[in-house]
Amino acid sequence: MPPPSRSLLWLGLVLGAVCASHGPAAPGNATDPLNVLLIIVDDLRPSLGCYGNKLIRSPNIDQLASRSLLFQNAFAQQAVCAPSRVSFLTGRRPDTTRLYDFNSYWRVHAGNFSTIPQYFKENGYVTMSVGKVFHPGISSNHSDDSPYSWSVPPYHPSSEKYENTKTCRGPDGELHANLLCPVDVVDVPEGTLPDKQSTEQAIQLLGKMKTSASPFFLAVGYHKPHIPFRYPKEFQKLYPLENVSLAPDPQVPAGLPLVAYNPWMDLRQREDVQALNLSVPYGPIPADFQRKIRQSYFACVSYLDTQVGRLLSTLDDLQLASSTIVALTSDHGWALGEHGEWAKYSNFDVTTRVPLMFYVPGRTAPLPVEGEKFFPYLDPFDSISEVPEPGRQTGDLVELLSLFPTLAGLAGLRVPPRCPIPSFHMELCREGRNLLKLFEGRGEEEEPHVRGNPRELIAYSQYPRPADSPQWNSDKPSLEDIKVMGYSIRTVDYRYTVWVGFNPQEFLANFSDIHAGELYFVASDPLQDHNVYNDSQGGTLPQSFMP
Repeated sequence: MPPPSRSLLWLGLVLGAVCASHGPAAPGNATDPLNVLLIIVDDLRPSLGCYGNKLIRSPNIDQLASRSLLFQNAFAQQAVCAPSRVSFLTGRRPDTTRLYDFNSYWRVHAGNFSTIPQYFKENGYVTMSVGKVFHPGISSNHSDDSPYSWSVPPYHPSSEKYENTKTCRGPDGELHANLLCPVDVVDVPEGTLPDKQSTEQAIQLLGKMKTSASPFFLAVGYHKPHIPFRYPKEFQKLYPLENVSLAPDPQVPAGLPLVAYNPWMDLRQREDVQALNLSVPYGPIPADFQRKIRQSYFACVSYLDTQVGRLLSTLDDLQLASSTIVALTSDHGWALGEHGEWAKYSNFDVTTRVPLMFYVPGRTAPLPVEGEKFFPYLDPFDSISEVPEPGRQTGDLVELLSLFPTLAGLAGLRVPPRCPIPSFHMELCREGRNLLKLFEGRGEEEEPHVRGNPRELIAYSQYPRPADSPQWNSDKPSLEDIKVMGYSIRTVDYRYTVWVGFNPQEFLANFSDIHAGELYFVASDPLQDHNVYNDSQGGTLPQSFMP
């Protein structure tokens, strides 16, 4: 049996202090605060059964969706890991966190903004982080924002250090650092994978919290389906190549401005992709390899689903399903060949749209009766497995910024006030809309500026570029290299993007310096392949453009 992790040892000390001050935990009742389990997935687009994808085997996430309020149109604020995570975990837009790359810590660089877990911690919750929640590195102060956000030291799986090493066995029998990396788990270093370790740690933490006198906030961050696609090879069998189609629009659209295109340089650095000798920046990738990429992405999703299933079934085992809110989302989507692009790094729907669902005991589903399995583990390999009947859904356009106020409100905490403009001086406020009005039951909040007409709802996204044409750092420019910012609004009718001059020293966009524009109409062009910006009236900005 492995020794207990640092997080578990710290948790024992924290719970000991809690029990000493409050006495033993009392039996649960209707007035007890709800726990929160926040599941954050890396690079997960809504390619799931519950979002209508009939190819994908995701029975456990689908089961969660059947008990949840599912958001069909949720959008990230920037389609890259660190900026998106800092944005939704603080409830502030990238222009407020001033993080567009990976190279600064918002508390020093922008303002000492509160985070979701920090707010729960300050309201009596034991807060815990497992896996990739904040992006590691400078953007979370090399500490996952400890000690501000967490009651115990965040946990990272020991095997994650092998993710980008030569652990993928190629046709030549040698080990490579490949993009496509189905593995025999017993053969990889430590005989395990990061997401497996994260699930095991989260299960142990849930067991410890079962008898706690304090409510808990547990955030679990899963790595897959982030590249490289390193996953147990048996999941490949779920997606025979003959069943895997290409993207419906695999060509770079003729009307796409050069500045809008991302050349997916991180894929090109993988050994198996390098062997294809692709032209830069447009490729294209051969069709047979495109199918293999899509196959491996889908296999990673099903592997991820099994980990989510193990985690959720633990709520049943520990009788926590009736007292725990479960929210599942992703930091952004991922292009699988759409528009000739791979990876994220753009303002298209395919990279900004994310899954988002909230299970709230007694509100989105009836409370489980004693002995009932609410989240029984479902095996994606079961041939008779069917997508559970969908639960409640909403087509309202929402932003990941809404995660902060919505989780706070669902847990019965005071919803942070709306931020003034500017808000750099305010530690606790939120720029996102509170979504409580979309849930049944008490605690609804009316927000006059969005009441009534769905066409008034807007989701904002943005992406920086170092130049007007694709180059080696177009995907992930450092702050000092940003020359252009693409600001995008998504409404029920259209996506409108303008690429404008940007001053990285002053963090200022110049909306009179328009470099390019994009305009796509949802009804007639849902895949966003036909840019009609130049056909519009000079490309003038709608009055509602600025967030």
